[in-house]
Order: sequence, then structure tokens, then C-alpha cells
Amino acid sequence: MATLKTIRRRISSVRNTQQITKAMKMVSAAKLRRAQEAVLRARPYAEKMTALLKNLSARVSAEDHPLLVAREEKRADLLLITADRGLCGGYNANLIRTAEGFLRSHTPQVQISLNIVGRKGGNYFQRRNVKTADRHLDAWSRLAEELAAELAEKVMRRFLGAESDAVYILYSRFRSAISQVPTLNKLIPLATGEEEGEEQPTEYLFEPGVEELLATFLPKVIEMGIYRALLEAAASEHAARMTAMDSATTNAGEMIDRLTLQMNRARQASITRELLEVVSTGEALK
Repeated sequence: MATLKTIRRRISSVRNTQQITKAMKMVSAAKLRRAQEAVLRARPYAEKMTALLKNLSARVSAEDHPLLVAREEKRADLLLITADRGLCGGYNANLIRTAEGFLRSHTPQVQISLNIVGRKGGNYFQRRNVKTADRHLDAWSRLAEELAAELAEKVMRRFLGAESDAVYILYSRFRSAISQVPTLNKLIPLATGEEEGEEQPTEYLFEPGVEELLATFLPKVIEMGIYRALLEAAASEHAARMTAMDSATTNAGEMIDRLTLQMNRARQASITRELLEVVSTGEALK
């Protein structure tokens, strides 16, 4: 059995860890509140842009703008958004597992190049034989708007320059504080036409023409898609970390209870042993 000194040292260590995890939980909860508000503000705008895109693209052919042209996928880019830090449960592991599944399902038929946001994903695939077009480490220290504009410009340049035939984006979609879902979407080429069962598109009058409008509007749609994904990823990361730190704090409390019980038993055994020694000594002196 461990000595009283050892058990007390372990209790002190676990209690210090509990204080850290509790503080991290509170910090993540405060950050989550702001990140969730940003996500909820961005969703209606992004959904309206998507609806407007469908109405516009229903009136033009795919050849009217390069970002609408679907090509045979021989090369594709995957924009993977992970976190810079850990201690957030299975958040990064789930995204990396989904990315590996995507790579397995497309290679060797399609050559996949990774564009990685976040240190965790960058470090993981750096140690593996995976082609990486670009890595953005410590990206979360920048404003999401600036990062989204830079990423959109890079993926569009690669697509328009025929370096890739399609661009996919993989991020964690925020559902609630306890639910974050890895989500894979096709970013480029943008979908055109009407899907089966959809309502007829709204009639619009355009000035200037639809083609001129597409030239300005389509890059904004792609940038907004990346911006929304970054906001969703940030909220998901904070939610995952808050949940993980809450579980760690609870587990630390349970461990302290078990160690305290063990300490009390050890102390009781020590007292009993000392009493027996006193009684035995007294009996021997009679």
C-alpha cells in the first residue's frame, strides 16, 4: 500500500490539475458563447447567398464562368480545417480520420493535394506520405475574414490555373455544445441548375447582365463558404474543449475522492498499528 506521504502528494497533484481543467473549461465556455453568436449571424447570410447562386446559375450555362465548369477529376484539393491546440477530446482525431477516409476513397484514381489550416492537421500529415499544397500553422491568431479571403484566392487560383479539377472543404459543423459533426462539402466548381423537387427559381432583373454579375458574385460565394466553415470550426473547437475539460474536471474530483478514501484507510491502519504496538509493549512490561 502507498504511504500517506505519497497519497497526499498525489491528491495535491490531482487537485492542481483539476483547477487547471476547470479554468480551461470556463475560458472555453466564454469563447464558445462569442463563437456561437458569430456562427448564428453568418448562417442566414451564407444560406441566402447559396439560394441566390442557384437562381443565377439556373439562367446561365456552366461555360459562362470558369468557376462553374465541371471537369474530370484527375487532381483535387482538400481544404482541411483543424485546430492549433489539443485538449479538445476527439475533435482533431475525427477530422483527420474523415480526411484519411476521403484520401483512401479517391486515390490512386485522383491525385489529392491537401491545404491544411491548423497545426494539428499539419503536424499529422507532415509525418505521412501525403502531398501538401499549403499549410497554415497558427492560423487562428488571425482574423477569420482575412484568412478566408487568402484561402479563397489560393484555391481559386489553383482551380483556374488547372492545378486542380475540384476543391473540397472539410470542417467540423457546430450543432451544439456536445455535438460537432465533421462535414465534407464540394467548394469548387460551384453547383449549377435546379435539383429535383426544388421550387422554380425566383425571377430577377439584372443590371448589369448575369455574366458580369457572376464574375463578381462567385468569388464572394467561395470566400463566404470558407469564412462560414472557419466560424463553424472555431465554435466546434471551443465546444469540444469545454466538454473535454468538464469531463476531466469531473474525473479529477472522483479521483480525489478515491485517493482521500485510500488515505483515510492508510491513516486508520497506521493508527491501529501504533495502538497495537503500545498495547503489546504495555503487556510485555507487566
